[in-house]
Amino acid sequence: MNTLIDSASSAIHLDGMIVVTMRSGSEVRFPVALNPRLAQGTPEELGHIEISPFGLHWPDLDEDLSIRGILAGDFGQRSEY
Repeated sequence: MNTLIDSASSAIHLDGMIVVTMRSGSEVRFPVALNPRLAQGTPEELGHIEISPFGLHWPDLDEDLSIRGILAGDFGQRSEY
């Protein structure tokens, strides 16, 4: 049984933020600085995002975040900035 209410339809890197558009039309944004791997990425690496039914994957950075986690405010281990 899938209890995920919404899933991502697109995701982009824009001005230091990851912007996720959900299939429902809602949008979730978070600063890349909240995730240590993303914080170290180049704009090109940050822009290379693969979307799966359950999350986002940055292959160049070897980082994965679940949609459930993003919606709960969990963006990976917090970066020290």
